[in-house]
Amino acid sequence: MYYGFDVGGTKIEFGAFNEKLERVATERVPTPTSDYQELLDVIAGLVSKYDQEFQCEGKIGLGLPGMEDADTGAILTVNIPAAKGQPLRKDLEAKIGRSVKVDNDANCFALSEAWDDELKDAPSVMGLILGTGFGGGLVYEGKIFSGRNHVAGELGHMRLPIDAWFHLGENAPLFACGCDKKGCIDNYLSGRGFEMLYAHYYGEQKKAIEIIKAQAEGEPKAVEFVEMFMEFLAICFANIFTGNDPHVVVLGGGLSNYDLIYEEMPKRVPKHLLSVAKCPKIVKAKHGDSGGVRGAAFLNIK
Repeated sequence: MYYGFDVGGTKIEFGAFNEKLERVATERVPTPTSDYQELLDVIAGLVSKYDQEFQCEGKIGLGLPGMEDADTGAILTVNIPAAKGQPLRKDLEAKIGRSVKVDNDANCFALSEAWDDELKDAPSVMGLILGTGFGGGLVYEGKIFSGRNHVAGELGHMRLPIDAWFHLGENAPLFACGCDKKGCIDNYLSGRGFEMLYAHYYGEQKKAIEIIKAQAEGEPKAVEFVEMFMEFLAICFANIFTGNDPHVVVLGGGLSNYDLIYEEMPKRVPKHLLSVAKCPKIVKAKHGDSGGVRGAAFLNIK
């Protein structure tokens, strides 16, 4: 049995999957955000509960909004203060008496999609999340590639490509990022970035869904903005694809529900690639909010 935990800033979602990778149990509990020992106890308690229910010792994977320090195992995270700087994996292993896999939630999202029946034969799958932030995960031959420092796929903290910066024009905004740098893609390609760019150019605070609706209705400012954004997105995607050359790209997060993206990217991306390159297949995520817990569970699949 495979146990997956999607540990977020407000809730922990648990999922148990059988050998056929079918989900057979689900539970959600609040995340203890300020008490580290309570956080360990909650996860360990769920493990014990489902071990008893299924009469086995499940294999455990945790996905969270952050990463382990590759050398110390300490957790780097902003959304879960209780876990910040703590050796979560080591302490949890000691508490429950078995090994635990821990990875970034975007990597778990990518792994979940890569293990879908339609994509499992793809040699490489890139997951990109256009949500509150922008990030990604890289899966090669069915396995997450995390890199030396566990930051592979942290595409949101690449800086804007120079051609994307030029595309924004003379009045281009230089947004500050939570990582203490400026110009990170996270603040431009995310749903939040979509809204921030619109506010910068048009002086109006609007939700992404309002901008998208206005564009569909032909409102001139929204039409102009979406045209600019689609080309901007294509430039950024092309730079990312040039460095990674994925076979398939899966999009998740709120902004990924904008169907125009899937119409426009195959038309716009190619002109920004090397002449020998083709745009990869770009698809919408199939597993939505459950992707994180599925991917966490699948961390233990050999």
